[in-house]
Amino acid sequence: MILRTRLLLCAAVAVAAMAQTAPVAELATKKALTLAVAKEIAAASSRFAQQNKWLVAITIVDDGGHMIYFERMDGVQTGSIEVAIRKAKTAVAFKRPTRLFEEDVAKGRTALVALPGGMPFEGGVPITADNQVIGAVGVSGATAQQDGMIAQAGVDALPKILGQGIAD
Repeated sequence: MILRTRLLLCAAVAVAAMAQTAPVAELATKKALTLAVAKEIAAASSRFAQQNKWLVAITIVDDGGHMIYFERMDGVQTGSIEVAIRKAKTAVAFKRPTRLFEEDVAKGRTALVALPGGMPFEGGVPITADNQVIGAVGVSGATAQQDGMIAQAGVDALPKILGQGIAD
């Protein structure tokens, strides 16, 4: 009985020692866009566009570039559909506004036009939460600069949508 107790005690100590030195794997915790939030972001972008009498297509994608929500205002050319989608996908894939690619191309870095999956026109803006890119807005139909302003208006509305005061 005493020997058995000692063996169990030794085994328990060994297991405890291994537990202290063994690496512990963890899964990441991340925010994700919901359909409800995506619709609110698009609504904020749409309101801004309507106030300025700009007709556009608006796309919201998740962090993998998959479409969550799409809206095309009456009268918008059909070519803007795919452009809005590609702007959103570019912004999320490269974790930066597409305006930066457009600026680089204008400075002579023309190789960016061949960027796989890239769209070097302003109008794609990443959506962030807790300093993580969780999606993007893509807008097309007005001028590139106006598209960018519309997309940014949607992103800027996120804190209000979430009941927070200031964006991160």
